[in-house]
Amino acid sequence: MSEANKSLGADAVDAAIAQGLDLDGSKIPAAKLDLYTKVMALEAGRQRSGVSNTMRSRIVRIGAKHIAQDQLNQMLADADFAPLKDKEIAFYYGGK
Repeated sequence: MSEANKSLGADAVDAAIAQGLDLDGSKIPAAKLDLYTKVMALEAGRQRSGVSNTMRSRIVRIGAKHIAQDQLNQMLADADFAPLKDKEIAFYYGGK
């Protein structure tokens, strides 16, 4: 990976956490790493409702940061996912 791409994408964050270093190279405090590890272990043990549901959740959570509500809703429909729910619209787009 080139130096310019070391701070791009979720993989960069995961790699930095595994090393205990922030993307700027500074050390992540142990208390923060411990809490993160505990919460991620809880999430790893959670029963899943299915891959399609997880995919949709990730698309909505991340897509809302980058894509306008109407466009994301259309993209979900085009891919045969359920449209945005009122609570998702309120949470992700309510303050915009």
